Amino acid sequence: MTTSQFDCQYCTASLLGKKYVLKDNNPYCVSCYDRIFSNYCEECKEPIESNSKDLCYKGRHWHEGCFNCAKCNHSLVEKPFAAKDERLLCSECFSNECSSKCFHCKKTIMPGSRKMEFKGNYWHETCFVCEHCRQPIGTKPLISKETGNYCVPCFEKEFAHYCSFCKKVITSGGITFHGQPWHKECFLCSGCRKELCEEEFMSRDDYPFCLDCYNHLYAKKCAACTKPITGLKGAKFICFQDRQWHSECFNCGKCSVSLVGEGFLTHNMEIFCRK
Repeated sequence: MTTSQFDCQYCTASLLGKKYVLKDNNPYCVSCYDRIFSNYCEECKEPIESNSKDLCYKGRHWHEGCFNCAKCNHSLVEKPFAAKDERLLCSECFSNECSSKCFHCKKTIMPGSRKMEFKGNYWHETCFVCEHCRQPIGTKPLISKETGNYCVPCFEKEFAHYCSFCKKVITSGGITFHGQPWHKECFLCSGCRKELCEEEFMSRDDYPFCLDCYNHLYAKKCAACTKPITGLKGAKFICFQDRQWHSECFNCGKCSVSLVGEGFLTHNMEIFCRK
């Protein structure tokens, strides 16, 4: 190579005996190379000159001394790191800032460690335990109360009510009848066996009955219309001797005027107004 061929590609200064940098097989003096080709550091905004190490991540560049955690400022050179919102964070800062916190101990659940999720909260596997026996629940069935989470055996032992009909544990819901607990699906009419949890019902000798069955089996019949007299929803009725009437049926057998609150006379099975 002749002297004229070994000149800086940009400023044409001779490079003989000087440091130079090859770029696309063309020589450049260090000053020209740094001015033309240097990347700018994301942290200090200064050019990363040829005599400095250029650290690159996803198209962004840093001086070696500027490649630090955005939170604790510790060097990230040859250390694991993660990016969040364009910031680089060391593993510990990323975990503290971005990882879930344990609902029980309030400490960070480190990436890679097993965590349990329940009702939108997270636990370390070793913190997600039964409130009674303190054993890890893991993926086993559980029952939650205001006081905490319980494995099924402990819940049944400590809190559960047993259905008066099937004698099995009531884990949720249920109703109370005469002070006794029932599953909703077990609370049935003693006559026709349909579910009563969403129905009006009557009681007879401590047994529940739907209105149809109760009226058919036990309700008094109106002496006038022969339909059952239930007394439900404030309905009024009239009793005289061994007979009953709906208040709207208690009328004179001759002129049909209402006898409610009025004097009346009887003849055989008929009732009459005084007129």
